[in-house]
Amino acid sequence: MARIGRLAFLAIAVLFHVVYIYSIFDVYFVSPIVSGMKAFKVDAVKAPAKRLVLYVGDGLRADKAFQFFPDPSPSAPIDDPAAQVPRPLAPFLRSRVLEHGTFGVSHTRVPTESRPGHVALIAGLYEDVSAVTTGWKLNPVNFDSVFNRSSHTWCWGSYDILPMFAEGAVPGRVEDYTYPPDMEDFSMDATLLDIWVFDRVKQMFKDAETDPVLNARLREEKIVFFLHLLGLDTTGHGKRPYSREYLHNIQVVDQGVQEITEIMDRFYGDDETAYVFTADHGMSDWGSHGDGHPNNTRTPLITWGAGVAKPVTFQGATAPGHDELSSDWHLDHVQRHDVGQADVATLMAYLAGLEFPVNSVGKLPLTYLASDDQEKAKAMYVNAQQILEMYHVKEEQKSATVLQYRPYPGFADAEHSVEHRLETIEKALQAGQYARSIQLSNELIDVGLEGLRYLQTYDWLFLRALVTLGYIGWVAFAFTTAIDMHVLDGKVEASRSTASMSVFGAILVGLFSFLFIQSSPITYYAYAIFPVMFWEEVFVRRQALVQATNKLMSHSSNSDAAKLALKVVAYIALLEVMVQSYYHREVYTYCYLGLSVWPALYGWRFWQDNWTLCLTWTLGCLAMSVFTVIPALKTEDASLIMLGGFLILIIGALYIAFEKSLLVPAAQAKEGLGSAKADTLSRSILGVQVGLIALAMLVTRSSVASLQTKQGLPLGTQAVGWITLVASLVVPFLHALSPRDHYLHRLVIIFLAFGPLFIILTISYEGLFYFAIAVTLVSWVRLEHRIHQAFSPRSSSSTPPSDLTTPLAPAANAAAQRDSALATPTTAYRTLTLSDARISLFFLYLLQSAFFSTGNIASVSSFSLDAVNRLLPVFDPFSQGSLLLLKILAPFALVSANLGILTRRLKLRGGSLFAVVMGIGDYLTLRFFWEVRDYGSWLDIGESISMFVIASALCIFVAALEALSEVLIRGVAFEDVPVAMSGRKGKGREVNGGLNGHAKSGKKAV
Repeated sequence: MARIGRLAFLAIAVLFHVVYIYSIFDVYFVSPIVSGMKAFKVDAVKAPAKRLVLYVGDGLRADKAFQFFPDPSPSAPIDDPAAQVPRPLAPFLRSRVLEHGTFGVSHTRVPTESRPGHVALIAGLYEDVSAVTTGWKLNPVNFDSVFNRSSHTWCWGSYDILPMFAEGAVPGRVEDYTYPPDMEDFSMDATLLDIWVFDRVKQMFKDAETDPVLNARLREEKIVFFLHLLGLDTTGHGKRPYSREYLHNIQVVDQGVQEITEIMDRFYGDDETAYVFTADHGMSDWGSHGDGHPNNTRTPLITWGAGVAKPVTFQGATAPGHDELSSDWHLDHVQRHDVGQADVATLMAYLAGLEFPVNSVGKLPLTYLASDDQEKAKAMYVNAQQILEMYHVKEEQKSATVLQYRPYPGFADAEHSVEHRLETIEKALQAGQYARSIQLSNELIDVGLEGLRYLQTYDWLFLRALVTLGYIGWVAFAFTTAIDMHVLDGKVEASRSTASMSVFGAILVGLFSFLFIQSSPITYYAYAIFPVMFWEEVFVRRQALVQATNKLMSHSSNSDAAKLALKVVAYIALLEVMVQSYYHREVYTYCYLGLSVWPALYGWRFWQDNWTLCLTWTLGCLAMSVFTVIPALKTEDASLIMLGGFLILIIGALYIAFEKSLLVPAAQAKEGLGSAKADTLSRSILGVQVGLIALAMLVTRSSVASLQTKQGLPLGTQAVGWITLVASLVVPFLHALSPRDHYLHRLVIIFLAFGPLFIILTISYEGLFYFAIAVTLVSWVRLEHRIHQAFSPRSSSSTPPSDLTTPLAPAANAAAQRDSALATPTTAYRTLTLSDARISLFFLYLLQSAFFSTGNIASVSSFSLDAVNRLLPVFDPFSQGSLLLLKILAPFALVSANLGILTRRLKLRGGSLFAVVMGIGDYLTLRFFWEVRDYGSWLDIGESISMFVIASALCIFVAALEALSEVLIRGVAFEDVPVAMSGRKGKGREVNGGLNGHAKSGKKAV
């Protein structure tokens, strides 16, 4: 590869990380779907039920379905003692548990979203996690389902869920009825969504009384009715699952289920209907879902009707199955039967006499069946055959493509072969040994599922090794590029030879041949290209690494080498601290408390000379330390929103008022502050920005009041909110009409630009965080520059002044390296030094902190969607998610601009620090790659995915931030003038770079 430029390096960085983010889905979450299987069903003279009704309360938590609460009805007086007596919110469903059927908890898997939850319930398979990114409405593949196996299915509910099953089934088999999208309005009463479903079902059965064709269709066997009840999910998002509105919605659902059940029982009058009530996922206390928190993965399961076992009760004792979760359900005497979510599909197929969905991995929960032991034994045997069919097909596909296939050890020998196991079960059935047959079928199902997992993970070792080599290769490539471009100025040519090209070419050809023979996906080839390309580039530029090492260590003694080793250890420790912060946010609190005294390490004299700046830094760090100990689970607090907005407003107003004194150098005494002409146009634009902040506060207060009273979001308020948000991001570009090149002026413009965003789209203390991180960042930039000035001699000597006392002896040497790096007259930039690694680590630390301070990395759903309802009250996951993402990423613009300014102030080439950061940052990415897991609790699985994806995305984001920083600080200029400071001779005082900078006009600015 020829020497690449800065843009090419960024492009490679983005492409590499985008491709390698996808690697976890090829390694850990390969789709379990295969085709070509034969369908199996239980042969019986008569099915347990003629028809099946599935109620899904979208977003209903298991605990809320069974707990007791005061009457949450809107008509119930809050001061009425009778209304405050706790009671079950779903008395009808509770009566099914106590008298008519079987109940338990259905455990979902991550991602706990509507699409994968419904796929597990209805198709019996757990889609790979990446499937959630394909959208809610359509299927990425045509998988089988209970609906597809029915003679006909009627569905009512959300347009986001029903079409994917209708389009994935045999044409005409699934009939879906959906309400219009604008009904999913978070500002309105969401119970109307469920009432709409119940009313449509009632109307159909009423029409059947006068429509003989419809009546006949409804009386066919093997039909399914699916009622998707989205009101709970919508209410929970907007009001939280502990709110009166959410609890009242449970009452509405229970009443509707009771009415539909009674209508169907009257219509058929044959007691041949089976009923299943469950949920696709739960909901966190802060009104979101998606991760693996137990509140999101535990959902209620209640079954009753034809073919369903009656409740098993234990009078005077606690029934089996209960734990702390159900301790306050007042159902201790009724046995609780927990299942996996995919087991529900198998249960429904059996009850309705349908073939099991061919991709189902569900195990038939026998405790839910009213059948005798013989029927249960036969059903389990068929269930085992269905799962083994998947194993056979998948094994045939794998063995046909890989070199030297290694069979699954569980079926390897004759005694444990599939054929022998099936034969043993059949003999037990024929001998009437039903308990033994059930036991053997259970064991075979478990072994079959383990065999499926073995085939799923067959390529893990190879792929993980390849990806690891790629990440380590990228780190080496990034550092090599940084050294070549920013330490040696590109003076050392690559020593590429025919031999080296042949060796690396042969390695790549060998990898490609191996992948081709195994019919590997195209993505595997991409994983193979990058490590070969990176390591080849590192190898041919080995001379640059040697020369850079000699250059950086040329003036170092043995003691300096030891100190360098200690620094490396400290840097790795800091990176590991960042890794641990993904598990424990409070780590950042301790780090900020430690960093608050960082300036003191440079000596008392440095503190004296810069006491205002050091104090500002300390206060900023102390303020930032608070946010990571505040719970990430936030509820709407209008007072905190307004306080944050007020602080942002005050910063803007104070800057306008004191702009001249901040930007005009005091040294120009002959002109005086009063003689400087104010830039009227620039100040006017700043005034508009401040006015937009005030307008954002007003519109937010109005929106909050309207949404809290469930009055809906007034169109005018929504329009003003959008206008304010868009204008706040557009108005800053008007400063190009009157450009100012002072860095502080530019940072204020950027700060005010995102101010309205941090008012309109926040629900609590986020505005306070935005204020605190802005202060901290500006203080950091100025401190780094002052440190550089204080410890950089302006003479040819590389020895620091003898009168300078500081406990950081290496600081003077590092500054001397920087100064000598500037000595070359052929360039206006200095080269990177070892001490710049600290700046890069600080940037990475602040970048991570910008994310952690308002959310919990372990639960991406901790970033509430409530605030976006002020702009988009109608459910639209992608648009709402985009607004939320914009708010989350906005602080990174500040971080980026400050690093870009610091790069210029330290006279480094643009992008030099970013290159180091991108190399360092993938330490986190690689650590989290090996932490990704697809087993254990769903909380662990969800956390591991989130951590890897976010760490990888931040590396991509760093590349974008570099490009953004160039735009944000274009036209900013700096210059130092020599002045005396506290008796030190030869030091430079910042002119355009501190509070005593001067603003020149005439240069383009954005």
